Amino acid sequence: MSRRRWLIVVLSFAAALGVSAYLVWSGWTKHGAPPLLPWWAHLAALGVVGVEVLARGLKLHWSAAAIGVRLRVGAAVRVILGGDFAAAITPGRSGAEPARFLVLAEEGLPAAAIILVLFVELFLELVSLVIIVAAMAVVFRGSGGVIGLMVGVIGAWTVLVGVAAVAGWYLSQRNTHGKPPDWARRLGFNAGAWRRVQRALRALKASLGKLREARPGALIAATLASSVHVAARLGMLVVIVRAVAPETAVAPLVLWSLVLLYGSSIAPAPGGGGAVEFSFKLAFGSLLAADVLAGSLIWWRAYSFYLYMLLGALAAGSTVLRALRERPEELLDEARTA
Repeated sequence: MSRRRWLIVVLSFAAALGVSAYLVWSGWTKHGAPPLLPWWAHLAALGVVGVEVLARGLKLHWSAAAIGVRLRVGAAVRVILGGDFAAAITPGRSGAEPARFLVLAEEGLPAAAIILVLFVELFLELVSLVIIVAAMAVVFRGSGGVIGLMVGVIGAWTVLVGVAAVAGWYLSQRNTHGKPPDWARRLGFNAGAWRRVQRALRALKASLGKLREARPGALIAATLASSVHVAARLGMLVVIVRAVAPETAVAPLVLWSLVLLYGSSIAPAPGGGGAVEFSFKLAFGSLLAADVLAGSLIWWRAYSFYLYMLLGALAAGSTVLRALRERPEELLDEARTA
């Protein structure tokens, strides 16, 4: 990453920390209480993180197994943590997939297998989200507008993924060879850029063919692991808030967690640039007391974002930074020679 990009990262994180500091200070001046959690709540939060990371690692491991690709659970955990680190320091989480790609390449997987594994994992994430949202719509059916907002956020994300998948499938059937079509030239694709797109489309076409032969048992296991990971992420705020305010209703904590976690993925600034913190204040300002609000925000972000970023930096930091420096075709070449 260039110095300019690192400056953007620093400014974005400074904005996020500034909003958090303001909320802590305002809560402290009103109530005179620091945002502390009991020791058992920290242990519980760390346990939730452990379950979530392991579930995602198992999901990636079983996603690979479903299509006949061998991927160790430890390596899968390193992949997902490396993606978390890259997502945290890039705009709109754009660095996650290149980082995951290169970590998988270092494990010796060929390019076609990597693309297919990541495609299957993304698809199962979508399936598990639909399952979790459907379950919450039933369990929390009296929660009114929050359910509608939650369904809207996940629905928009589903449509986006679905459109991308359909477009990729359509193009993979038609445009895997030859010169760039007129519409691609109008979008600025020259011959070299279009060849890179064609290579990716040929890999996608081969991947879709292999997906028909996926093992059902491994796919089911991966879907269950994905559902556990989503449930664990949504349960983090419940653990933190109810440790200091046990009378707080569970429904808004779970529902708003889903909106904030998945809605923040479209924030253009690295780390959200304060958007997550500001949205947290809007969501819970009328539900939580000022000191509870500040403490919950600090510890929720610590355990749901900053800890993952730290773990990812420790697990695959050098690989992630190399992935962010190199061009996609260089990653492909590296994967082929791995």
